[in-house]
Amino acid sequence: MGNFIQVYTDGAASGNPGPGAYAAVLQAKNGYKELVHGFRKTTNNRMELWAVIAALEALKAQQQEVRIYSDSRYVVDAVEKRWLHTWIQNGFKNKKNPDLWQRFWKVYNQHKVTLTWVKGHANIPLNERCDQLATKCIKTGPWDIDTVYENEIAGSTNKGSSSPPFTLLNNTSPKASPHQAIIDSSTNPSIRHICT
Repeated sequence: MGNFIQVYTDGAASGNPGPGAYAAVLQAKNGYKELVHGFRKTTNNRMELWAVIAALEALKAQQQEVRIYSDSRYVVDAVEKRWLHTWIQNGFKNKKNPDLWQRFWKVYNQHKVTLTWVKGHANIPLNERCDQLATKCIKTGPWDIDTVYENEIAGSTNKGSSSPPFTLLNNTSPKASPHQAIIDSSTNPSIRHICT
């Protein structure tokens, strides 16, 4: 593996909307990390997008070369076909998940990211691992509250933060050289596997 970070992501919601979870596997020459997080009520698209966001937010240094593999056309096509640029220019008018797309755009621009679509359930080991992690989290919990989504479906005008209840990294972290760890190697179980 070269000097880049390989990321596989997946998201799911049972019932869509319903209990949901995202998972990401980050792999680099000097590290491996799994992320998983569940919510009591959300959508599949939110979880697919949140998986990519969580993976990018977990990186210690900025301007990393990151290759993300996702089975979500929603996420990959929005970026690769430049739909997201139009949505941003139009202020996300009539678009779903603007909270997450804005968060994605911020962290996406901190790195050199390539997004590639992969077919789900096609025996791609790390994609299958993400699916297993997300599915297990949906079944077992614990689940947090996707505040923005729940406020939207309740018709509330109180738009709360959709941030997870923990911080994966501090944006003021020292920059890593190419020979230092580029993936947070924390063994804190609340960060590595909140559902396991």
